[in-house]
Amino acid sequence: MSEPDTHQALVRLEADGEADAEELDLLARRLRAELGELDVDVLPVPGELPPGAKAADPVTIGSLMVAFSAAGGVFPGLVETLREWLGRQGGRHKIKVTIDGDTVELERATSAERRQLIEAFVQRHG
Repeated sequence: MSEPDTHQALVRLEADGEADAEELDLLARRLRAELGELDVDVLPVPGELPPGAKAADPVTIGSLMVAFSAAGGVFPGLVETLREWLGRQGGRHKIKVTIDGDTVELERATSAERRQLIEAFVQRHG
C-alpha cells in the first residue's frame, strides 16, 4: 500500500511497427534500468496474452508502474528522463504516462512542443 504522499504512474512504451516483442522487451528493460537510477520504484506490469498470441503482448512488455514521492520534484525529473530517453531512440517510439486517468503522450513532437506538454502535465500532477 502506498503512502499518502506517493503517486503512481503507468509508463507504457509503444515501439514503432517494425519492432518485435523481443526488441520491445529489450527497450523496456533499458528504460526500466534508467528509471531505476531515479528516486522511484519501478515494477513491470503483469498482463494477459491476447487471444491467439504466441508471445508476450508488446503493450504488457513495455508497461511499467512507477511509484514516486510527491515531494522533492521527483515527477518533473521522471518526465524529463523519459523525454531524454525517447530522444535518444531516434524518434521511432512513443511513451504514454498515465496518472489518475490523465495521460500524456511523448513522441515525435518538437522539443518546444514536448516541453509545453510536459509543463502542463506537471502543473496538474506535480
